[in-house]
Amino acid sequence: MLVRKAARVVVTVLGLLLPLVAVAAPSASADPQALVRTLYYDVSQAQEFTADWDRAATNWNNSVANVKLARKTTGTPTNIRILADNGWPRAYVDSLGNGTVYMGRQAVDQGYYRPRIATHEIGHILGLPDRRTGLCADLMSGSSAPTSCRNDLPNAAERAEVERRFAGQLAAADVRAAGYAGTECFVY
Repeated sequence: MLVRKAARVVVTVLGLLLPLVAVAAPSASADPQALVRTLYYDVSQAQEFTADWDRAATNWNNSVANVKLARKTTGTPTNIRILADNGWPRAYVDSLGNGTVYMGRQAVDQGYYRPRIATHEIGHILGLPDRRTGLCADLMSGSSAPTSCRNDLPNAAERAEVERRFAGQLAAADVRAAGYAGTECFVY
């Protein structure tokens, strides 16, 4: 009888402590990289602009920590579809981290810097809107900056916004609040 009571006490105490151990253990050993979201981009239809898109991915990878861009390989999903055409550069955003971007030859022919265009268009996929400031320092100023602009890196505010958008899981309400009710188009 005494053994049975002691066993019940031990089981009860363990039952109360086990959830605390299970909750505390992952936070103590959590890998910060585990929350990084990887987006796969497909350059199979990027034509002569493949290197520009790879550079744009490197620019974002070197600028933010919560999301990483990787080239699509066999067996990986496609988050960002990349195309080239004779129109104006643009991005069609389906949801945060997903969409289609175009490198339009019209802007290239007018003298805009290809790596800047590519990094800018991926910025839309990462949740950034156009900001027509005309400043070269603002990546998302797009074509409002002069054609002489060679800055293809996001500024501190742009980096911080992407980090915030990709910090942990976005709830459906956050995705809607970010402006992704459906496909949205941004033109360089």
